[in-house]
Amino acid sequence: MRRRTRIPPSPLPQRDGVDPVRVRLPFQEEWATVRDHLVARLSAGDGVIDAMLDAGLIVGADGRAVTPDAPYVPGLYVWFHRDLPDEVRVPHPVEVVYRDEHIVVADKPHFLATTPRGSHVAETALARLRRDLDLPALTAAHRLDRLTAGLVLFTVRPEERGAYQSLFRDRRVHKEYEAVAPYDPAVALPRTLHSRIVKERGVLTAREVAGEPNAISLVELLEHRAGLGRYRLLPRTGQTHQLRVHMNALGLPILGDRLYPEVTGPEPADDFRRPLQLLARVLGFTDPVTGRSHRFVSGRTLDAWSAYDTWAG
Repeated sequence: MRRRTRIPPSPLPQRDGVDPVRVRLPFQEEWATVRDHLVARLSAGDGVIDAMLDAGLIVGADGRAVTPDAPYVPGLYVWFHRDLPDEVRVPHPVEVVYRDEHIVVADKPHFLATTPRGSHVAETALARLRRDLDLPALTAAHRLDRLTAGLVLFTVRPEERGAYQSLFRDRRVHKEYEAVAPYDPAVALPRTLHSRIVKERGVLTAREVAGEPNAISLVELLEHRAGLGRYRLLPRTGQTHQLRVHMNALGLPILGDRLYPEVTGPEPADDFRRPLQLLARVLGFTDPVTGRSHRFVSGRTLDAWSAYDTWAG
């Protein structure tokens, strides 16, 4: 059994709040050179890897440039900075709700990704907070969908991240969401939904399938008017798109949802109209490091409830 190797620290600094890419050469593969493996693995386009190697932009753990003819060494780590995509700035701030020496709790706006992923890299809550708070080691303890607004927990010290992540893994976090969706008096609420949800890689939507339930949500109606309802959603589990899938299953798809009940995108990157009316309103937990009891409440509102004509227009 191979012993777990300690990952060396990055020899490259962050850029614009974004970490360099780290690649480890697999033990199970054999290549003549590092270059050959990277060309095959990264699919970066003709000549891109060669140009980066020639310019000394790919480095090893000692910070020295990897040469174009460097031999393949299983287990070797290399780093480089990706070319950041041109990103449209999300025109809403990330509000800091709480900060101490261990954690940052932020109130994320709609349309802003939590962490770098796909075409959203520097324009993410994590990268913004690293820059704005001068906390380059900040990491996310969990994530919200890009289209969902509300509270997100970040950790200041990398060595403590696992303790905070375990809160979510072990379901020791109290989470309340708020949503605006159609009102149907025939739908009896409150109701707890149990189902099995699967999300396949490369497929935009998740779906319910037969089998042992892995997703549990409590849905409560807070108030209703003019054919709309304001709902409190309490997820007991954390499957991808769980609340959106469960509301859709009730026949109450959340306003602004571009995936459920049917996919209507893709939308232009600069289209910030009609945000998904889903908000991570409350986040509560006992701090695993300090022992403090925390309960945070988002200061955001859902426009479809407070100003429907503005949201719809």
